[in-house]
Amino acid sequence: MENLNIPKHKTFYSIGLSYKKADAEARGKFSLDAKAKTKVLLQAKEEGIDSLIVTSTCNRTEIYGYADHPFQLIKLVCENSNGTVEEFQKVGFVYKNQEAIDHMFRVGTGLDSQILGDFEIIGQIKNSFDESRSLGLINAFLDRLINTVIQTSKRIKNETEISSGATSVSFAAVQYIIRNIEDIGNKNILLFGTGEIGRNTCENLVKHTKNEHITLINRTKSTAEILAGKLNLIVKDYSDLHLELQKADVLVVATGAQNPTIDKTLLNLKKELLILDLSIPKNVNANVQEIPGVTLIHMDYLSQMTDDTLERRKQHIPAAEAIIEDMKLELNTWMNGRKYAPTIHALKAKLNDIVAGELTFQRKKLSNFDEEQAELISSRIIQKITNHFASHLKDENTSVDESIEFIEKVFQIGLQTPQKTTSPVEEKYKINLS
Repeated sequence: MENLNIPKHKTFYSIGLSYKKADAEARGKFSLDAKAKTKVLLQAKEEGIDSLIVTSTCNRTEIYGYADHPFQLIKLVCENSNGTVEEFQKVGFVYKNQEAIDHMFRVGTGLDSQILGDFEIIGQIKNSFDESRSLGLINAFLDRLINTVIQTSKRIKNETEISSGATSVSFAAVQYIIRNIEDIGNKNILLFGTGEIGRNTCENLVKHTKNEHITLINRTKSTAEILAGKLNLIVKDYSDLHLELQKADVLVVATGAQNPTIDKTLLNLKKELLILDLSIPKNVNANVQEIPGVTLIHMDYLSQMTDDTLERRKQHIPAAEAIIEDMKLELNTWMNGRKYAPTIHALKAKLNDIVAGELTFQRKKLSNFDEEQAELISSRIIQKITNHFASHLKDENTSVDESIEFIEKVFQIGLQTPQKTTSPVEEKYKINLS
């Protein structure tokens, strides 16, 4: 299909890093908590960027938006995280225009998830979209794009079986626990952190283990109490963490802290303990493995687990990709309309100017000139001409960019393309990411 059209003189970028090239440690350096994401948005607004969203999950940190150069967006991530430009160049990616759009569709529909068909990311994209919109950072294109991705995600979920079987990082964690801990229904499970992954893991624990000894701890106790109320679980104060750790047979850590919250100094164990760290950055210090009987599993390991469910999901990738292409075609039709509308309006204005000049000439030349009749005929001719051009531009076989360029050249209604500039910081780091 023809490339999707981006507003003229604008460049739409997706920049970031994901599990594909960046390990957990690298992703941790570039992770953005809620406050950092808000700071990125506010800083972007101050710097004249008028449309973007920011996502930061356990598997990826990404920005989608308009910029003169991708380095503007890379700088936003680096200045609000612990990552550097040099590190980004090693593990990051930059997509622009069509590639950026394609990437968003694959991410939002679970095709680019660490576990195929994991649809948790679409909820995170929605939340990011809502925050950007509340700050006035969503233009018409990004609004349409994100809503189309959301609709595509729904269609794939409803019309294919690519999400069949509850497979996600949180579900994989529960499956690992069930497979490796005997008599799990009677073990003490401690869940530390009740954010999105923590909530999902907790719900899967309750559903699949039938365990009535699950204890929740969160820095903000009220957040844990809401979840505990729904699932009839126990909540303890954050100050009781060190005591609850000694009782636990299984510890699931899913906090949003930027530094490790669990290390060997907190553990005074006389029994075995399985720890699953589902956090990015890692929230469990590797030194806990120095304690006999402690097993530490990180989410990247869980994501590598393959089973029959995932193999079955792979069979539905072609159907999902067909839906994506269908929805991109719909977006393209909308974009074409927005793209050629200014040209059609400008063409109509140009023809009206030509007619006005000719009517003035004929008015002076002819004593019996019927101005009303001439204006009526001229108006109908102009409408027919512009309708022909509009029909041509609507045709799916038309190269819209080339046709618009031709019309603007013939009728001299084009705009000057601004010269590309290089940012001083880009020059300093000698990077070329365009």
